[in-house]
Amino acid sequence: MRIHELKQRLREAGAGPSHEQRILRLWSHALPRNSGRRLPGTFFPSSLLEALPAIEAELAGLARIHAVHPGADGSERLLVALADGQTVESVLLPRDGLCVSSQVGCAVGCQFCMTGRDGLLRQVGSAEIIAQVALARMRRPVRKVVFMGMGEPAHNLDNVMEAIDLLGTVGNIGHKNIVFSTVGDPRAFERLLQQRVRPALALSLHTTKAELRKRLLPRAPGLTPEEVVDAGERYARATGYPIQYQWTLLEAVNDGQDEIDGIVKLLSGKYGVLNMIPFNAVDGVAFSRPSWERCEEIARTLHQRGILTKLRNSAGQDVDGGCGQLRARAAEVRVTLHRRAEDSR
Repeated sequence: MRIHELKQRLREAGAGPSHEQRILRLWSHALPRNSGRRLPGTFFPSSLLEALPAIEAELAGLARIHAVHPGADGSERLLVALADGQTVESVLLPRDGLCVSSQVGCAVGCQFCMTGRDGLLRQVGSAEIIAQVALARMRRPVRKVVFMGMGEPAHNLDNVMEAIDLLGTVGNIGHKNIVFSTVGDPRAFERLLQQRVRPALALSLHTTKAELRKRLLPRAPGLTPEEVVDAGERYARATGYPIQYQWTLLEAVNDGQDEIDGIVKLLSGKYGVLNMIPFNAVDGVAFSRPSWERCEEIARTLHQRGILTKLRNSAGQDVDGGCGQLRARAAEVRVTLHRRAEDSR
């Protein structure tokens, strides 16, 4: 189900604008129908009351938590099962944040990421994105939502934009606390500026070298690092939100002095912050992370040269919960159980 389809069903059942807003607000906050103070005009007509149980049951069936993996840092990695049996991952972050998935799989094929190994399996509907938020809010408050889970949001723009619009209105998430993360797609830059809810932007950079970027992100749009940063700078100046440039640190790949010099040249004077995240080990991927001392040295050097740099750890690394890993492990378990069942016959 998509959000515009849900709205159409509500209108057909007799909902007015105030009824629709109340239902969407309660759903996105995981609250029961009788929650809160009833305002004039929000009492539901009989036709809507008759239709609501079936609609609410369908919304409740969009997604469920299949497994929870708590991290020592206070995060919780959630494996979320969708109605058709596919799974995606959400991450409850420290300080009331939530990372959501926008696709089952991914078509970009980043070489250091587990999610894209099987390619794109299907899009996640806008209602399924909000369902991830509702599930998370059953566990703890959510005041920030980042589209940094499975998938490339720019490849599912219609669904992601619908979800962002709801989150930034009745979902009660501040616009700068919604973060759209992308490898850099011209369509996304254009669409984001046209929305009434304009989120903050995170751009996957990972290198200052065009050829290396093509190898690391083989099916990303063919923008050079300079073109990605130029597009980000235009968006930052238009919205007033600094760009979050994402950089996965890979030992002996993008952690050398040449990249440090390239970052200084590329980002000096730009309205943004560089988030450096040491590589989260993935089985079967031939990359490794630099030592933490080397990571600190890189961040310190960039600070000294005028680049605002934050050194971050990916949430839940102690449970090997990098994007796609929980889903992959669950798939391996299903295959193993199936084989055992076959062998026992």
